[in-house]
Order: sequence, then C-alpha cells, then structure tokens
Amino acid sequence: MSGMTDSAMSPSPPPSPALTGNVGQTRGPGITILLTIVTLGIYGIVWEYFVFEENKKWSGQGIGGLVAILLGLVCGVINIFLLPGEIKSIYEADGRQSPVTPLLGLWILLPLIGSLIWFWKCQTALNDFWVSKGAPAR
Repeated sequence: MSGMTDSAMSPSPPPSPALTGNVGQTRGPGITILLTIVTLGIYGIVWEYFVFEENKKWSGQGIGGLVAILLGLVCGVINIFLLPGEIKSIYEADGRQSPVTPLLGLWILLPLIGSLIWFWKCQTALNDFWVSKGAPAR
C-alpha cells in the first residue's frame, strides 16, 4: 500500500445539511388560501411578510419581509417570482433539489386557479423544508 491511509481510501461523508438561522413556521396551505380569500387578500400580504422574513432569517439572504411588502404593494407580480426563487435558494444551500423554481410564478397566468396552485406549491415546499429542520409538521 504505497503510503495510503485508511481515511484516504474511504469515501468522504456527504456534507451535513446547512444549519444557519431560525427555523420557520409550518402553515397549512389550505388554511393559508382560505384565510387569504376570506380576508380579501390581507392575510396573503401578512403571509408574504412572514415567509420572506423567515427565509431571510434562516439564510441571511433574500429581501426580507418589509421589502417584500413594499414590492408587493408597488408591483405584486414581482413577489410571485421572487418567493419561489428564495425557496429554491434555501434548498440548494442545504444541498437539496428544490421542488419549486421562479417559473412557478407563471401559474398566475391562469385566473384564480393559478394563484391557488402557486400558494399551495410554495407553502408545501416551505413546510417540507422547515420540517426537515425540526419544525412541527402540519
């Protein structure tokens, strides 16, 4: 054995998952949609604040809740593409493939049903990520 040690011959272990900031909260996607409809969109704005803020607190990157609210009020379509992009980023930083991409925002082109699908997919992806970090499942 030409000077190779056991550690040089064994494969290195996979990288450990990224552990950075605070774990976000899981939310029921159906309840999120229902509350957004019942409150005529107000809960959707509050939801956006929290999910963008949780992503930023976790990763240290992203626009955060306040900027998300401002962007949402000025030009709401931006957040429809930004949120799946931020979700994708936290998954990739964790060494995992994201279930969503910014192209998810194209669902908005289908009136009503598209926004429901967008909410469902974003919240489900966030729930799966936070549960993998120790948050209680919903």
